Amino acid sequence: MITLYHCDAARSFRPLWMLEEMGLPYELKMLPFPPRVFAKEYLALNPLGTIPFMVDGETKMTESSGICHYLGIKHGPTPLMVGPEDPAYGAFLNWMYFSDATLTFPQTLVLRYTQLEPEERRNPQVAGDYAKWFLGRLRAVEAATANAEALCAGRFTAADIVIGYALRLADNIGLAKDFGPNVAAYWARLQQRDGFKRAVAAEQKAGAEQNVAPRVRA
Repeated sequence: MITLYHCDAARSFRPLWMLEEMGLPYELKMLPFPPRVFAKEYLALNPLGTIPFMVDGETKMTESSGICHYLGIKHGPTPLMVGPEDPAYGAFLNWMYFSDATLTFPQTLVLRYTQLEPEERRNPQVAGDYAKWFLGRLRAVEAATANAEALCAGRFTAADIVIGYALRLADNIGLAKDFGPNVAAYWARLQQRDGFKRAVAAEQKAGAEQNVAPRVRA
């Protein structure tokens, strides 16, 4: 059984969504955010104290986009993956890495300096600068979705899951109002997927059952 440690609306939503799209059985363990502060016993499992943390037999992973890639290969085959024989393989991998390294990174600084730091340490200039960074990098998604329903390979793939989470985070921290028209329409389409809806429902159900309150959203 795959076990996924997750915080409400955190980047662990990527593998949760992937699990739901693939229809794989899993156990979802909810933690308060950030777990390194509010669930110190978790450090015995994951010394980094970060989310996600996935356990699949002897395999243990902490990187959200990497977990999605692992699930697709290890528990596939699935149309969510794009193989090296496909002309879109390079684009697929690029989106998979772009999702965290380029898109989510600046968002974490916006979140930190608008919500997570104590009031006296919050910094509107830092948050504003990194919001602009994120929106600038989002131009790649705006261009890719100008004439396509999905990012690559002519279909919904794990690339859309990992990029889609970045859009969900942007929505949660107040940046969705600045989406371009293509990104806004793309984000609306992603939210209509049954797999996305099931992942949100699973997150809410597990949080309620395990008495872990959802994070305060912007």
